[in-house]
Amino acid sequence: MSNREPLRKSSGNRLTAMMQVRNESGRHLERVLEELSDFVDDIVIVDDGSTDGTARLCNSFAKVSKLVTLESSLFSREWVLRQTLWDLAVSTGPDWLLSVDADEFYEEEAKREMRRLIDQDVYDWVAFRLYDFWGGTTHYREDEHWNIHMKHTRTLVRYLPHFHYFTPRMDHHVPRLPLSYAILPGFLAELRVKHYGWAVPPEELRQKYERYLELDPEGRWGSLEQYHSILDENPRLVEWKEKRGM
Repeated sequence: MSNREPLRKSSGNRLTAMMQVRNESGRHLERVLEELSDFVDDIVIVDDGSTDGTARLCNSFAKVSKLVTLESSLFSREWVLRQTLWDLAVSTGPDWLLSVDADEFYEEEAKREMRRLIDQDVYDWVAFRLYDFWGGTTHYREDEHWNIHMKHTRTLVRYLPHFHYFTPRMDHHVPRLPLSYAILPGFLAELRVKHYGWAVPPEELRQKYERYLELDPEGRWGSLEQYHSILDENPRLVEWKEKRGM
């Protein structure tokens, strides 16, 4: 009999979180890293040329096993940034990878279920429901332009060393994980992720709006209607309700 490990392990899997950051000191990053440290085995980070204390903050966490700080930002070449992070993450020989942004928080039930999600040999990716919080951390936005939570987003994937991974060469709106995962069996989890990227005061919303229009003035990579809706004075907000633990 062969002593080689199976391609898909049903137990004892290690979970590595992967994240790209830029100038996140003083925002949500510290708490994100604190929460990740409670349920992942390793954290791998690419710092996209931060000019504040982001790298120092990342290095203060024991679970951060690899940190690469770029000399200059790759934001305008997003696919290169995504590929750089992917290559760094898989260099650690992970079993599973969790793609996390510096302003995303997994609800308590999702964190409790994480080991069950990865310790199986049936599916190779898991998608969650992401909620865009708006103007604060008590309500999320839900309307025709802001409804990402009505579909699933793939953020948790099994690493298969000999599988072909493909990331499209696009300047903006590059998928956070390789597109080739779509042909593998997956699981749509009814578990939620809180995205705080839009949970900012009106003046920061305007700055985001102006940045989107500067980067994509013709709406080639996104929707101009959605960009303009950032400045809606009375967006439709829904109160977030935590699920009670079992």
